[in-house]
Amino acid sequence: MRKYALRRGQQPKPKQLTRRRRKETGIWLRQLREERRLSQRELASAVGVEVYTVIAQLEDGRGLIPRDRYQQWADALGVEPHEFVRRLTSYYYDAKKHRL
Repeated sequence: MRKYALRRGQQPKPKQLTRRRRKETGIWLRQLREERRLSQRELASAVGVEVYTVIAQLEDGRGLIPRDRYQQWADALGVEPHEFVRRLTSYYYDAKKHRL
């Protein structure tokens, strides 16, 4: 994975920000899964994902959880749905830009 060093005062490019946010999301999702002692296969089954490697991809910062699956994910990870969505979208989107 490429690391992007910024010079003082330089702003990260949109793609860099997206990669960083998705990576942070993946770290958070992995922490939740591991705290609940779930394997990637168990979580995949709980959220209705047929291929457990999708969980690995999300935890690696690749891809997004579909909106229609937020409730399933919150339930599987033991997080109150409103809090799960709030936290997840804080990683996915720039709150100022999207007025969240």
